Amino acid sequence: MGADTDDSEAPLHMDYEANVFPHSGGYGRYNRVVVLFSWFPNFAVTLNLLSDIFFTHIPESYHCTPDPELLPSAFLLSNFSRQGYLKVAIPWVNGSGLSHCELFKYPPNTSDFSGHVPRERVSCTRGWDYVHSAGLRTNFVTEWNLVCSDYWKIPLQHICFMMGWILGYILLGTLCDWLGRRRGFLLSISLSSVLGMAVCLSNSAVVFLLLRLSQGAMLAGVFLSSYIVRLELCDPPHRLMVAMISSFFAVFAELLLPGVAVLCRDWPILQAVVTLPLLLLLSYWCFGSVFPESPRWLLATAQIPQVKQSVQGFSTRNGVCRRDEIYPGETLLSEIDSVYGEDCRPSYHSVLELRQTRIIWKNCLILSFTLFIGTGIQYCFTRNLHSFSTNFYFSYFLRVITGALACVFICVTVDRFGRRGILLLSAIITGLSSLVLLALTQYLRGGLVLVLSVVGLLSSQALAMLSVFFACEVMPTVVRGGCLGLVMAAGCVGMAASSLMELQNNSGYFLHHVIFASFAVLSVLSIMLLPESKRKPLPDSLKDGENQRRPPLFLSRPDRVNLPLLCTRPPLSVYNPENYSRLVSATRKMLTKESLPYRISAPALSPLLSGSETQEPGE
Repeated sequence: MGADTDDSEAPLHMDYEANVFPHSGGYGRYNRVVVLFSWFPNFAVTLNLLSDIFFTHIPESYHCTPDPELLPSAFLLSNFSRQGYLKVAIPWVNGSGLSHCELFKYPPNTSDFSGHVPRERVSCTRGWDYVHSAGLRTNFVTEWNLVCSDYWKIPLQHICFMMGWILGYILLGTLCDWLGRRRGFLLSISLSSVLGMAVCLSNSAVVFLLLRLSQGAMLAGVFLSSYIVRLELCDPPHRLMVAMISSFFAVFAELLLPGVAVLCRDWPILQAVVTLPLLLLLSYWCFGSVFPESPRWLLATAQIPQVKQSVQGFSTRNGVCRRDEIYPGETLLSEIDSVYGEDCRPSYHSVLELRQTRIIWKNCLILSFTLFIGTGIQYCFTRNLHSFSTNFYFSYFLRVITGALACVFICVTVDRFGRRGILLLSAIITGLSSLVLLALTQYLRGGLVLVLSVVGLLSSQALAMLSVFFACEVMPTVVRGGCLGLVMAAGCVGMAASSLMELQNNSGYFLHHVIFASFAVLSVLSIMLLPESKRKPLPDSLKDGENQRRPPLFLSRPDRVNLPLLCTRPPLSVYNPENYSRLVSATRKMLTKESLPYRISAPALSPLLSGSETQEPGE
C-alpha cells in the first residue's frame, strides 16, 4: 500500500504498541539507557532557563553615585564621614532608605548643609553604586545600569526571552514531526551551544537581548525533542516515572544554580558555565546509539526501511535475538512488508491538519489553557512571599521545594487515580487558594496567608507539569511535536504575563489575579472533557487521536473505560490475520533452514500390510 495522504484512501496501519514494541525488546535494557541519556538535556535546559533570574535580578540596595559637581565648594573642605556624605548628597526616602534615582543639587555658594537651604533634586549623573546580595557581582542590570528610567528594559528582556521560547516550541515542534526527533534535537543543541557562547561576548543590552531570544528558541527545541523521545520509548506502566524523574533532574539544576552563581560572580562566567552542559551534549552527534531516532515516529510516518533498521538495532541491543532460535525480528519485518508493501512512501503531517479534527483540537486547546493557568498564576502566589521576607533566596528555594513536592505528589497519585482526576484536583486547589487569597488576605493572619500561598504554588506547579505530560500522551505521534509545542507555547505566554505586570510597575496586579483565578475555576469544567490516558498506548495516527473518548469520572472498574449496556459473549474463534501472517513467516523460515531441528527417519519395522508377504496362503 502506498502512503498517500489523501483522506479518501486511509493507508494501512500497524499497531506499534501491540506488534512492534514487544518484538523489539519492549522497555528493555537499551530503552532504559536511551531514557537515561534523555534526562541530561533537561538538566542543561533548566540551568540556562533559570539563569535568567540571576541575570535580571535587581540588587536589593542601590543608590546614585554622588557627584561632587552638584555639591558646593565649601563642602569639599568639610570633614564628613561616608554615611554623612551620602545623606548630604542623596535624598532620604522614608521606608526605603537612600533614594535610588535622585541626587541633591546645592546652590554654588552655600555653606549650610543642615537641610534648611533650598536644594534641587536631579537624576543620577555618574551612575549607581550597587550592593550585591544574590550571588552575582555583575549582571544584566548592573552592567548597563538598567534601573530608574531604564527599568522597563528588564521585564522587556524577559518577555523577549519568553518570545524566543514560544517561537522555538512552535517552529521546532513542527520540525520534529517533519525531520524526526533526533535531527530536531541535534539541530537545536548545536545552535543553542553556539548562541550560548555568543551571549558571553555581548557588548550592549540590545545584543544581549537578541542573543538570548535566539538561544531561548533553540533551548525549546532541545527540551521538546528529548521529552517526546523518552515517552515514545516507554511502555504505559513506565511513562509517568520516566517523565517525573526528568523533572527531578530539573529540580536538581535549580538547587545547584545559586551555588554556581556564587562561585562565578560575574555574568559572562555564569553564562559560560551553564553553556558547558550543552557543549557536552554535542557528543550525541558522535554516539548515535545514546539518542536514536524514535521507531514509533518512523512507523507512524511509514518510513519502512528506517523502521526495519531501527527495530533490528533495538532488538539486538535489548538481547532479543538468539542464535539457537528463529529470529523474531524477521517475522516482524515480513509483517511490516505485508502491511505496508514495497512501494510505501513516507507521509508527514503538520499541526495545520488539526483544523480537520475535533477531538485532537479540543484536547490541545484544553491542555494549553490549563498550562497557561498553571504558569501564569504562580506569579500571584510568589508575590505574597515577598511580604514575609525580601530575601531573594527565601522565595527562590521555597519555589524549588514546592516544585519537588509537586513531582512527588504526581508520582504518588496519578497512576492510581488517573491523569484527568489529578489534573482536576490540582485545578480545584489552585482556584480555591487563589480565590481565598484574593478575597480574604486582609482578614487572614500572616502565617495562614503563607500556607495558602505555598499550597497554591504547589498545586499550580503540579497543574503545569501534569498538563505537559498529559498533552504528550494524548497527542498523536504524527503531530506530537507540533501539538506539544503549541501547548508549551501557551505555558510561556503565562510566564510572560508576570513580566507584563512588572513592565507596568505592578499597577495591574489585582486585575491579573482576578483573571487567573477566574480562569482556574473555568478550567475545572473544561478538564472534564478530556480523555483518560492511564494504562493506554500512545496514539500514533490522527485516526487514533480522534478515537479517544471521554470516560466517566468515577469508574466501577479501573481497567474498563466503556461499559456496554448488554453483556455480549465473545465468539468462539476469531480469525486474526496478524497471527496467521506470523505463522506463515515462521513456517517458511523453518522450512528454508538447511539444518532442521528434527530428523525424518524410516520406521524400524515393516508395515503390517506390505505387498504379497501379507497375503493369506489360500489366495
